[in-house]
Amino acid sequence: MDLAYIPSPSTGVVHLGPLPLRGYAFCIIIGVFVAVWYGNRRWIARGGKAGTVADIAVWAVPFGLVGGRLYHVITDYQLYFGEGRNWVDAFKIWEGGLGIWGAIALGAVGAWIGCRRRGIPLPAYADAIAPAIAFAQAIGRWGNWFNQELYGKPTDLPWALEISEGVNREAGLYHPTFLYESLWCVGTALLVIWADRRFRLGHGRAFALYVAAYCAGRAWIEYMRVDEAHHILGLRLNVWTAMLVFVLAVVYIVVSARLRPGREEVVEPAAVRQGGNGEKGENGEKDGDKGEDGIAGTEGDADSASLAASASASAGTPGSGAPSPGKDAEGDPADSGSAGRS
Repeated sequence: MDLAYIPSPSTGVVHLGPLPLRGYAFCIIIGVFVAVWYGNRRWIARGGKAGTVADIAVWAVPFGLVGGRLYHVITDYQLYFGEGRNWVDAFKIWEGGLGIWGAIALGAVGAWIGCRRRGIPLPAYADAIAPAIAFAQAIGRWGNWFNQELYGKPTDLPWALEISEGVNREAGLYHPTFLYESLWCVGTALLVIWADRRFRLGHGRAFALYVAAYCAGRAWIEYMRVDEAHHILGLRLNVWTAMLVFVLAVVYIVVSARLRPGREEVVEPAAVRQGGNGEKGENGEKDGDKGEDGIAGTEGDADSASLAASASASAGTPGSGAPSPGKDAEGDPADSGSAGRS
């Protein structure tokens, strides 16, 4: 007798009158809202303007949904175009089936378009929203629980997932791979947040760390799944994809750190032209270069520091103690490139 297990919902749809509320779609929507909310906090903390993340998400989210669905349909075409299948089902996104690889790839294209329209560097935007995306994935994976899909091999562990009899599935207790991936995504988000604060990652390296960490977990979780999938040399296609993308992400981190060390000093030119983003942090201080908790960091706004230094030097008078032009406070030649450097 199995004394403990995770039950699955008897249905993935709840009807409020004529309106169907589908658990899968609900999880995706909640994930998007969380990503935009938390991404906005991180963007403001980096010196950007409030609302920018949402404006760019208007481009990124639709592109991401289309990309995710395309990847799923192309890699699992037999589910929709095989014998006895109905190709119309390929458009029923509420029944499940979003490939994260396609979602990130095409979503990045949408984000690039949105960033171009606002004159924002895509790598800086990607760094800000990286952990937010991971949190969104953690929430979105619970949609698979509602649909009783993407589970692993049979198991008798206390946290086994109960699956009922249905189309293309047998009743039994299986590894809850949806839960494993959800927890891994939360851990990935926390890792990126910690590393970003500790090492001040910039120029897309925080996003690359998110990609590498996610792929490391996805590879072993994917290996546990038993749903139908294409195999290459004995491994599922998504395992190969995870390994390839992991290598690319690590290479990017190494090369980027050598070519462009440090972090961007200005992420949104419009915010600088307005004298900073003008937003107040949770402690009432202006957001220049702050952590996600709204506490001011050690470095201020780079442009503001440069302007203040120039004004101080030009306004110096004999006996005022102000440094002479071209000299620092100790009377040594000033380093013109050090103001605001991260």
